[in-house]
Amino acid sequence: MTDEYLFISDCHLDRSRPEISKNLIDFLVNRAPAARFLYILGDLFEVWPGDDDPALGLRDMITTLKQLSHNTNIYFLAGNRDFLVGDALAKQAGFEIITEPANLTLGSQQVLLLHGDVLCTDDHDYQAFRAQVRNPVWQSHFLQKPLAERQDIAAGMRADSKAAMYDKPDEIMDVNRQTVDSFFEQHQAEVIIHGHTHRPAVHRYKGSATRYVLGDWNPEPSYLSWSIASGFELHDLRVTPDP
Repeated sequence: MTDEYLFISDCHLDRSRPEISKNLIDFLVNRAPAARFLYILGDLFEVWPGDDDPALGLRDMITTLKQLSHNTNIYFLAGNRDFLVGDALAKQAGFEIITEPANLTLGSQQVLLLHGDVLCTDDHDYQAFRAQVRNPVWQSHFLQKPLAERQDIAAGMRADSKAAMYDKPDEIMDVNRQTVDSFFEQHQAEVIIHGHTHRPAVHRYKGSATRYVLGDWNPEPSYLSWSIASGFELHDLRVTPDP
């Protein structure tokens, strides 16, 4: 094992897409054990209505995460689909829940970890929804409902979200540049790592500021690695490596 860090997001695991679960298990078994740290930056699940969900079709993945955690430190930062992941699942899967924005020092660089949706400030309707469902009072009331009701509500929210996306210009659903700049400045970060937008890329700004965008796992795995020897490397077939 090395002091390597790995970052993933947006697997959107669902029993209707077993090929993604298979890809993730393969990654957890064959790639991740070489690293000392694995950060999951949200949307591990397509939807997560609470830790009492049976996670049908996903138990093998949860067990594999637990096995990995015996030698690799795993951290989970919630996304817009799995913000209700709690301590019970964290214990089952062997990860520690962290809150955004999370800070790291890698080498000499200050790194900021986000899911990414907080940067999409041009989408005012989504930001209002985000504020509602991230409210602890709303979450407490929601989790008091029977599981079947929560599953129905979550399915309805997902359907509404898909429908709304068709009516929004692409640029509204991407990050706002001024918001990105403010996060770099506010947190004195040189690197921002996030997912959410499903637009894997490496964005370089004035000076040494760099933003790494993780891709979704449909259909291929996407991950970012960092080590002292190699620095940051974005592993995604949709992204042309730096020369």
